[in-house]
Amino acid sequence: MRTTITRVMALVLLVGAAGCSKTFINQSNPEAVSVDGGYKTESDITAGVYSVYQALRSSNCVGEGAQTWTDDRSDDINTTDNQSNDGQPFQFTAFSLVPSNSYLKNHWTALYTPIGRANMILSLIDGISFANASTKAQFIGEMKFVRAYMYFNLVREFGDVPLVTERITTLSQADKLTARVKRDTVYARIVADLKDALNSGLPNVQPVANKGRVSMQAVNALLGQVYLTMGATLDANKVDNLNNAKTYLLAAYNLKTFGSLSDVAYADVFDVNKKGTNPEIIWQIPYKEGDLTYYSSLAKNNQPKGETLISTFLSQGSGNTMTLDLVKEYETGDLRTNYSIHFANSTGKYYISKFRDVNAGSVIGTQGGYGGNDWILIRYADIILNIAEVYDLLGDDATAITYLNMVRARAQRPDYATMMATDANYAARYPTVKLAILHERRVELAFEHHRWFDLIRFFNAQQLVDYFHTKNQADYDNSPLSNISTKDIYYPIPQFEYLLDPVKMYQNTGY
Repeated sequence: MRTTITRVMALVLLVGAAGCSKTFINQSNPEAVSVDGGYKTESDITAGVYSVYQALRSSNCVGEGAQTWTDDRSDDINTTDNQSNDGQPFQFTAFSLVPSNSYLKNHWTALYTPIGRANMILSLIDGISFANASTKAQFIGEMKFVRAYMYFNLVREFGDVPLVTERITTLSQADKLTARVKRDTVYARIVADLKDALNSGLPNVQPVANKGRVSMQAVNALLGQVYLTMGATLDANKVDNLNNAKTYLLAAYNLKTFGSLSDVAYADVFDVNKKGTNPEIIWQIPYKEGDLTYYSSLAKNNQPKGETLISTFLSQGSGNTMTLDLVKEYETGDLRTNYSIHFANSTGKYYISKFRDVNAGSVIGTQGGYGGNDWILIRYADIILNIAEVYDLLGDDATAITYLNMVRARAQRPDYATMMATDANYAARYPTVKLAILHERRVELAFEHHRWFDLIRFFNAQQLVDYFHTKNQADYDNSPLSNISTKDIYYPIPQFEYLLDPVKMYQNTGY
């Protein structure tokens, strides 16, 4: 991890302590002022906190463009071009990923960047005077939440990973931390950070001006998701972890500010004009329409030539398409189908139409496509289906179905019992409540970067291989399903990290 440590140490020397505007999304360069010279006031810390959030925006991290290591890895999207960029993006979808892949290296580094920045803020904040102690406490809670969220991504993607929770100031300290830590220990740190965040006085819901910052809704939701993943994937304490998952997921659910999920229209969740006030959104990364630096390119990148449905950008490309396997997953009559995917006559393929911005404000000069879609990281439909999953794993299918039906009701689909009794295709494809929940998550949360994490939570390594091998290769273009093996449940440790210390930075099995 020395290359990562070098980056962290650079951030120790350089950080965005100056020039922060009042708007959360408008942040200046976080590498503008030295730490020792820059972190002297509450406003300096505020700028540093914003720089941590800013780091999430990167497509190499968890921002809107982070498709390569999420949906592309799953059965929803597949990169068909095995020639561009030395074929490196293709490796993710073709299950041919090698440790020397430069995209993998960039992703690893990007995941550790918010951690390094959060560690720096946490190491300095106690020495800074604040007008209100509550502000300091909330900042600490936010930084621990972000650090936990990044480690949650790392431990699911790589398994054992280096665990750094302190500011790096010496090479000997860096050498000591250049070592993978067992995932049980990483999970314990994640849980501890999130429980600290629970006691930091964060608001239940962030006001519109602070959308993108962490709330109590988000802390409970993430803690529930972490316990759910532990209960589903770790051998020890399964029932305890699942019961804890139920406790925190229900706590998040009970903090909702709407009645039933059906009270929030599905299209409204993705309406660029309602992103700041939509009550279903729990945590998001803000983007700014019409801003040359902070605009969203989500709609622009998805729109194919000849289409104007989702963006003001006049595309000359093919847009962003999905596998036929996913297209076939959508039920006839599901209102999410026509909103999420759309057929383009110009390409003869379906493209992603879920994220839209055709406002005049997304046009700069004569060029369109400077969208304002926020990237949604956690929302209530996700949490409701997590609750269904927990009850299913605990053997309470009746309650699991109750939560499953909440999501189906909003989509104007018959409930689970009706479908099992009247739709032979549905009953054959999803013969268990578990598979019905997985199906619902796939169509409800399509293209929101959840699918790969769902698959590795619902299936162990061998089950995942078997699941992919039952699929039709013709529905995946040139991405060979036969390539997947049990090693692919994790990514390899990037080569540049492994070579620093092949003993302490041991490679994952099969790579």
